[in-house]
Amino acid sequence: MPEMLHQSDLKSLPLLNRGKVRDIYGVGDDQLLIVTTDRISAFDVILPDPIPGKGEVLTSVASFWFRRFAGDVKNHLSSTPLDDVLSGDELEQVAGRGMLVKKLAPLPIEAIVRGYLIGSGWKDYQKSGAVCGIELPAGLEQAQQLPEPIYTPSSKADVGDHDENISYEHTVELIGEDLADEVRRASLMLYHRAAEYARGCGIIIADTKFEFGLDENDELVLIDEVLTPDSSRFWPASEYRTGISPPSFDKQYVRDYLETLDWDKTAPGPTLPDEVIRNTAGKYREAQQRLTGEKS
Repeated sequence: MPEMLHQSDLKSLPLLNRGKVRDIYGVGDDQLLIVTTDRISAFDVILPDPIPGKGEVLTSVASFWFRRFAGDVKNHLSSTPLDDVLSGDELEQVAGRGMLVKKLAPLPIEAIVRGYLIGSGWKDYQKSGAVCGIELPAGLEQAQQLPEPIYTPSSKADVGDHDENISYEHTVELIGEDLADEVRRASLMLYHRAAEYARGCGIIIADTKFEFGLDENDELVLIDEVLTPDSSRFWPASEYRTGISPPSFDKQYVRDYLETLDWDKTAPGPTLPDEVIRNTAGKYREAQQRLTGEKS
């Protein structure tokens, strides 16, 4: 099983933020080093047990998609080699999980695209016949593919807080009409293209989250992570059917386990059994291999 990194410790760079999964360091005035650890969160709570190799999988998958979509949407990847910034033990510590990126101004929204009726969307639909205020046809089943993917943005939350769904009109208020429309169009385009590619790899992308920022010319840039098992819901196409929550390649497996516990979904989170840790790590690695052809 791969080495685990629950928390990075780089003395040569200033630590700017320690998030649910990523540790972010400053590199000069215009770059950041994102270190993707093996921490896992569920229901916005960081769990005490890391998932071995998870950070390397997420970095590999995100890098794959950034490269694949580089001709469609600008992204935040830096051209500076990692070994120009770190050396020795510190370089070894973040090997395979460190990503140098340009420092940009992030937008205050998360761009969520849903292609299937699952998770909070399914609960919302059962109550109201709509998802995030978007009316849907009656009689849809759990996990059913939507007639068309829908864009349901949310606000960004601090660690320990919960993201909140917001209307498209609210995003217009936050970032302006032109930029809100550009984010929506880019998100739906990326989802369509990624879902088509992934289906050919035997994976259904049920939903996903994108984040964007602006560069020095106020142009839209894809940032953070993209289409990973942490930011998306991946289902094996061979096991997909409606009426259930399908088995997944992502942390939904952990969420499903946690739903069986008497836990109020506030910190501290419960420990995970070895079997859940081992199976989750295997699911992440299988998603990586199917999508990128690489193994961690």
